[in-house]
Amino acid sequence: MPSRLITRRNALITGASAIAAPFVITTPGFGQTGPIRIAGLVSMTGSGSPFGPNDRAAHQAVVDQVNAAGGLLGRKLEYLSEDDQTNAEAGVRGARKLIDVDKVQALMSVWASAVGTAVLPLCWENKVMMLAISAADTIAELPHQGYFVRTQPHTVLQAKEFARFILAEKAKSAYLIMPQTPFTESVLKTIREEVEPKGVKVGTAIIDNKKNSFRSEIDEMVRANPDIFMMGGYLAEDIVMAKDLFRAGYKGKVMGFAYGITPAFIEGAGKEAAEGIYSIADPSPAFDSSAYAKVKALLKKDQLDTFQCQAYDHANLAILAMAKGKDPTGTGIRDNIRKISGNNESGVAVDNAVDGLKLIAEGKEIKYLGASGPCKFADNGNIISVAFRTAQVKDGKLVQVKM
Repeated sequence: MPSRLITRRNALITGASAIAAPFVITTPGFGQTGPIRIAGLVSMTGSGSPFGPNDRAAHQAVVDQVNAAGGLLGRKLEYLSEDDQTNAEAGVRGARKLIDVDKVQALMSVWASAVGTAVLPLCWENKVMMLAISAADTIAELPHQGYFVRTQPHTVLQAKEFARFILAEKAKSAYLIMPQTPFTESVLKTIREEVEPKGVKVGTAIIDNKKNSFRSEIDEMVRANPDIFMMGGYLAEDIVMAKDLFRAGYKGKVMGFAYGITPAFIEGAGKEAAEGIYSIADPSPAFDSSAYAKVKALLKKDQLDTFQCQAYDHANLAILAMAKGKDPTGTGIRDNIRKISGNNESGVAVDNAVDGLKLIAEGKEIKYLGASGPCKFADNGNIISVAFRTAQVKDGKLVQVKM
């Protein structure tokens, strides 16, 4: 993932080239006014590739379910997707294809913050709604005119969870290593602000994620001998750091972002190197919710990751918001999403679009409570209520240790 953010001007220029063919599944037999198109801009390759295929499957399953029940506002839904490659430039190319050529009304489950930052200007300029995972705090600060919500907690919330863990472990010192990302500075700053006044000494380093080894940075960290070390990378960086840590013989506690500490991480780093590492700041799916049970049955899976739950919620929210406003556009989603989500305290609770569409047709108020949580959004698009979980690698598997 490149460290340089693409500017709005460069995003518009870059998007004029290299258009790739989209992934499309259509369903015949609907009215003559044309399909309502929504899309996933998902990471099928790059650092986000462990999650993109699952996100796309969740989107498609919701669309298929709604089409089987009669569609949206008498029209067929059509789902398309593009691979953003977990890369800002590729994300802009994919977004331009979906927006300019395919005329989609929503871009869903944008994962990487660099991609979200580069693509959001295209969304608000074209009145396309972005329902995102991207966590960088700065995205919500862009002038998005309401064409943005995210179900992933923004990075300050995640950083505070790391700080709580450091303090709960009664650490006297911590060392944080992260690659340069749109959220690196805010994470490091937040952790410092939370723990240093309580007497915790903090060291930091920013790495070049294109390197094949971080041994020099790891050796410097080991010399500082902190009680807790944070690997703040994506999957690829964390695998390299874990191997270097193991060779260096570091004995302190190790933690990392949940998206970087996955089963693929354990496989890549090796069971011995991964053992004992903590996975922090993973927003927990709403395990006990009816929506979580619904999406498990729909996708025929025993377990779901948090991003797949968010993707399921994105598709349901976009569809229900368009139905509520009788407006199958990005503006219709923007203007109505809080009227059908957890923000609408007086609504009838629903956990899927099909049931919600029936109630809306009957003139009833609804509140969608999702597989990722209550889906309640602040005015700037940030998710309001999130439950976090902590897991640890034990005997080659991630085991939940604290909620």
